[in-house]
Amino acid sequence: MLIVACISSHGFGHGARMAALLRALLHRRHDIELVLSTGLPAPLLQQNLGDLPWLHRPCVWDVGVRQADALGSDPAATLAALVELERALPAQLEQERAWLAPRLAAHGGRGLVIADIPPAAVLLAESLGIPLVWHGNFGWDAIYADLGGAFAPWVKHVRRLYRRGQALIRCPFSLAMDWDLPFLAIGGESGTPRFSRGELQERLGHHHPRERTALLSFGGLGLALDPALPARWPDWRFLVCDRRLPGAANLVPVPDDLRPLDVLPLCQLVITKPGYSTFCEALAQDVGIVAVERAQFAEAAVLLEGLQRHGRHRILSRERFSSGAWGLDRPLAPPMGQPLASNGADQAAAWLATHWCPLP
Repeated sequence: MLIVACISSHGFGHGARMAALLRALLHRRHDIELVLSTGLPAPLLQQNLGDLPWLHRPCVWDVGVRQADALGSDPAATLAALVELERALPAQLEQERAWLAPRLAAHGGRGLVIADIPPAAVLLAESLGIPLVWHGNFGWDAIYADLGGAFAPWVKHVRRLYRRGQALIRCPFSLAMDWDLPFLAIGGESGTPRFSRGELQERLGHHHPRERTALLSFGGLGLALDPALPARWPDWRFLVCDRRLPGAANLVPVPDDLRPLDVLPLCQLVITKPGYSTFCEALAQDVGIVAVERAQFAEAAVLLEGLQRHGRHRILSRERFSSGAWGLDRPLAPPMGQPLASNGADQAAAWLATHWCPLP
């Protein structure tokens, strides 16, 4: 069977959570040919999928939201990019249909598109004559509706596309996804760290106590950081994946071949923006979360609400973060509810295998 995973190029988290689902699915089914159709970089996909076989088609299917940095959006640039994508889509659709059609025929026409969560993916599925299942915790219709009146036509357009799918895997921390589709609600999705605590300590030369170690991570865009800010907390060590960050005595660079998830066993907490995959990974590893508020992105409020319900947490305004008032000398607030189930990838894979990828 042919599975085409159309993954948003908006952020690395879409790739991480889809990889968790796809790993679980391919462990159940060994007859699947997997194609990743995304603008995300191949090394990132490889880190998350490991030794599983897959083909990469470097396609951009959505714009998402253009960002000034990890915490700020650029609506004007987003609108311009949406127009440009609409111009480029017809040629890309024809190119990908022509490339995929022979592979689909080799599988007797048995195929499925799983999309996280570019609306244009449904056009590819329809051109191939195969079903599409959405996977995500929001659609771009909800995000664009929060950005003002200039986005109103785009809200209607992408919502119509979402409603042309066949089903939805609804992740936790979700916004309204009112697309009139059957859906499966799942728990959190997370990969697994690839190394032991001892292996990581030797690799990084880092033997500082876990109770005073934090991962400082703001996604692929990163965030400009004054080195005086971590220096305000000399008893702490901060693991950083962003090589653009300036040097400071208590910053520990993480090699490029390690994911943020891989170094969580060393950490008491992660300091980050609101992000689905980061939250799920930290919660699954029982790592506390210090989250910096994010403007002009509707998902952020839902993520922060879920964080307060499920995890040890502190929420900082951007002003407090930028002033270095991180509160690391105080315990995190306890969760107000129950832990988040972390078996979402297995739930989704079982459902797909039963209902959308049946054996011939």
